[in-house]
Amino acid sequence: MKSNNYVTMLILALFLSVFQGNAQVNQGEKPSKEKWNLVAAQGRVMEIDKTEREVTVMGPKGNLVTITVGDEVKRFDEITVDDVISFEYYTYVLAEFRQPTPEELETPLVLIAEGGKAPEGMDPAAALGAVVKAVVTVEVINRPEMIVTVKGPRGNYVSIEVEDVSMLEQLNAGEVVILTYAEAMVLSLEKVN
Repeated sequence: MKSNNYVTMLILALFLSVFQGNAQVNQGEKPSKEKWNLVAAQGRVMEIDKTEREVTVMGPKGNLVTITVGDEVKRFDEITVDDVISFEYYTYVLAEFRQPTPEELETPLVLIAEGGKAPEGMDPAAALGAVVKAVVTVEVINRPEMIVTVKGPRGNYVSIEVEDVSMLEQLNAGEVVILTYAEAMVLSLEKVN
């Protein structure tokens, strides 16, 4: 699994360099906030539907999930029942408390997605990443639950858990925030002996 981390980190670094290169210096009182998160899990392959390219996996607590494997995974036929599939899922959030640039106002929502696969000679693996940058408006601040709800450029709402109490105290409904969200997932197979 660790040999595939470079694919994920490369994807995230590429995306973030595109967006960070365009980030503005914060002229306001509030500094930007960012957070990285990594979740790692494993599951045993319980069932495979080769026609639909679906794999049903049982997690360590007995929970089942069915994953659709895209055509970019060329070695799908190597997956067998009882293989252990490992997941690593990275997320990154950056909140910039500043006025949007004219370019951001013109294009208030930008999405980039990219993927990659392990080269021949390695265990089957794939990585997929996406970055979204949006000009959002703070709609609701739920201080007791530490949740902020923002409205995106298409009128959709997203609630975000906040860890920093002092930031919540400084936020105001109606405030504009430039929000960048990135995620990347790596899937790999570990053959069970």
